Amino acid sequence: MNLQSYAAGQWVTGEGGEVMRHAVTGEPVATVSSKGVDFAEMLDYGRRVGGPALRKLTFHERALRLKALAQYLLERKESYYDLSRATGATRTDSWIDIEGGIGTLFAYSSKGRRELPNETFLVDGQPEMLSKGGTFVGQHICVPLHGVAVHINAFNFPCWGMLEKISVTLLAGMPAIVKPASQTSYLTERMFRDIIASEIFPEGSLQLICGSVGDLFEHLRGEDAVTFTGSATTGRKLRAHAKVQEHSVRFTLEADSLNFSLLGPDAKPDTPEFDLFIKEVMREMTVKAGQKCTAIRRAFAPKEQISAVIEALRKRLGKVVVGDPSVEGVTMGPLASLGQRDEVRERVRELRQDAELVIGDPENFSVTGADAKAGAFLPPMVLLCSHGKTNRTVHEVEAFGPVATVMPYDSIADAIELVRMGQGSLCGSIFTYDNNFAREMVMGVAAFHGRLLIVNRDCAKESTGHGSPLPGLVHGGPGRAGGGEEMGGIRGVMHYLQRTALQGSPETLTQIGRRWITGSERHEGVHPFRKHLEELELGDCVFSQPRTVTLADIEHFAEFTGDKFYAHMDEEAAKANPFFGGRVAHGYFIVSLAAGLFVDPAPGPVLANYGIDNLRFLTPVFPGDALRVILTCKQKNPRQTEDYGEVRWDAAVTNQDGKLVAQYDVLTMVKKLGGRKDTESVTNMQRAGAEVAA
Repeated sequence: MNLQSYAAGQWVTGEGGEVMRHAVTGEPVATVSSKGVDFAEMLDYGRRVGGPALRKLTFHERALRLKALAQYLLERKESYYDLSRATGATRTDSWIDIEGGIGTLFAYSSKGRRELPNETFLVDGQPEMLSKGGTFVGQHICVPLHGVAVHINAFNFPCWGMLEKISVTLLAGMPAIVKPASQTSYLTERMFRDIIASEIFPEGSLQLICGSVGDLFEHLRGEDAVTFTGSATTGRKLRAHAKVQEHSVRFTLEADSLNFSLLGPDAKPDTPEFDLFIKEVMREMTVKAGQKCTAIRRAFAPKEQISAVIEALRKRLGKVVVGDPSVEGVTMGPLASLGQRDEVRERVRELRQDAELVIGDPENFSVTGADAKAGAFLPPMVLLCSHGKTNRTVHEVEAFGPVATVMPYDSIADAIELVRMGQGSLCGSIFTYDNNFAREMVMGVAAFHGRLLIVNRDCAKESTGHGSPLPGLVHGGPGRAGGGEEMGGIRGVMHYLQRTALQGSPETLTQIGRRWITGSERHEGVHPFRKHLEELELGDCVFSQPRTVTLADIEHFAEFTGDKFYAHMDEEAAKANPFFGGRVAHGYFIVSLAAGLFVDPAPGPVLANYGIDNLRFLTPVFPGDALRVILTCKQKNPRQTEDYGEVRWDAAVTNQDGKLVAQYDVLTMVKKLGGRKDTESVTNMQRAGAEVAA
C-alpha cells in the first residue's frame, strides 16, 4: 500500500517512495514518500485553521474531546493489533504501544478537567503586590502558542509516540503535525486515519507526514514548537537548524539513553530484591525486542554477586522464545527492520571491544515459526565488562535492541561514579531493601536522570516497572538523553503555553484573568449563597457582623475537639511563648467561627463545601477580640458535563483593629440555573468541532 500524508485537509500520495518491509517475513508492507507535499502550506494551515479553532475551546472542552477520541480508538484497537505484527511486536508489545497510548489520552482528559480551569487560558500562581498602596499589581497568565507543534517520532512506538505528544498539545490548544519514523509509519497512518475520520477535533488540529520532512524547517516561526525522539546525532542537527536558532523555536529532544539498573549490596541471591532485579533486566531486554528508549542498557551489581547475576540471567533468558509473534509460545519478536538488526549487530561488535559476550550469539540462535535470515531477528545478549571505569565504550555505545551489559561495583561511591558515566539518562532503577543505601544512590545520581525507580518487596507487586513512562511523571532526561521533558502531568501542557506577566490595577487584572484580586471592586447586596453559578459575579461579597471571642469559647472548643494545646489552656505557659504572650484562640476555631458568620443556612444553589486552600493564620486572637469576615467570590469554574460548577471564595478574617487574622480560599460546588446536564457524546463533539472550525 502507498501511505499518504494528511496535509491541509487532504490526503496526499507522495511521489515515488521507499519500501517498508515486514519485520518477520521481509515482505513489502508499504511504500512511503512525502515528495510533493507542500510543507509551508501545512504550517500555514495549522496556524490559520487549526489553531484558532482549538483556542476557541476551553481546557475542559479539549479534555472531553481527548476522552471521546480515546474511546473511539479503543473500539477499533484490534485493527491496530493486526497491523502491529508487521513491526515485529508481540501482543504484549503492541498493548504497550496501542493501549498504552490510548491510556495517555484518557489520563490527560482526566487531568485537564481536574487540574485546569474551564477557560481558554490559565492564571498562573498568586498575584504579586507591586506597590505599597495596592493599586498596582502583577499576575502571570498562560495562553496557547499561536503556532504549530511538529512532532517527529521514533520507530519503536508508532502509536504511543504519537498519542503521548498530541495529548498535551491538543489539551494546550495548539495544533500539531505528526511525523512518524518511516519504518513503522504504516501503523501510525492507520490509527491517524481513524483520528481524522472521528471528526472529534476541529479540522486543522492534526496533520500527518509519511516520509521525510522536506523543507518544513525552513518555514518554522517563533510561535511554533518541535519535539524530536530519535538519535542524538539527528536531534542535534535539527536543533541547530538555522530557523530554529533564528526564531528561538521551542525544541524538545529525547535521544539515546544508556539507562541503568543497579542491585543493592543487601540484595543477595536469596532475597526478593535479587529476583526482582533479574526479572526486570530480562523484561527490559526482551519487551519490544529491547527497542525502548527506556530499556536497561547497563546493569550494575556488587562484585561478589556478578557470577550469580549472570547465571540467573542465563536461566531466565534461556526461556525466551524468539520468533514470529503470531505463533503461540513466542515471547520475543524480531527488531523493526533488517536495517535495525544490522545496526544492533554493529553496536554489539563495538561493545565487545571492552566487554565479553557471555549470553547469546548473534550468529547462532534458533527462531520459531520464521526464517532467521529473512526476518530481523536477534537473540537476547548479555555482555560482561569487568572494568567499567577504564572501558568507556560501554558508557558511550547504545545497542538499541535486546542487549545489556553487566558491570561490577565495589562500593556506593564506585556505583555512583559508574552510573554517572552514562552522561545523562532517561531513567534508572535501584533494587534494594536498604532505604539508607537507596537514599545515597538517589542523591548521587538524580541530577543525571529524568526518572528513578526504587524497587523492593513492598512495592514490587504494584510497580509499573523500570521502562514505563507514565503521564503523571516527567519523561525525559539531561545530558546525553537530550535535556527535554515530556508529559509530567500538566508540566507537559505548559510547554505549549506562553507565560506572560501582566501588570496593572487589581480591577483590570481581575477582569482580564477572571479571578478576583484584593483591591478590586466588591459588590454587596443579595447574599451570594442565594445566587446560581451564572448569576454570581466576581467581587460579590458578604461583610459579616463582628463576633467577640470569649475565654469560654476557647475552653469549650478545646473540650469539644480535644485540642488542649497549652497555648489555648495554660495562661502561664502561653505567656512564655514568644508568638503569643497569653492564651489564644485555636486557629480552627477561627475558621469555624468565620463560617458561621458568612454562611446563609437555608437551602439554595450552594451544594457543598469541598475544601480550603492556602490557609494562613496571621495574627493571634485573644479573648475579647471582635472578629468579622469578608467573603468574596474569587473565581468561577463551570463543569462542562455537570449541573454545577466550582466557586472559589476569598475569606479574609480581621480583628477590631482591622488586622488580618486569617486568610484562605473556600471551595464550594454551586448549582447552575435549571440544573440541566450537558452530556456530550462523540456525535455532539463532531458537530461542535465543525461549528468551531467554521
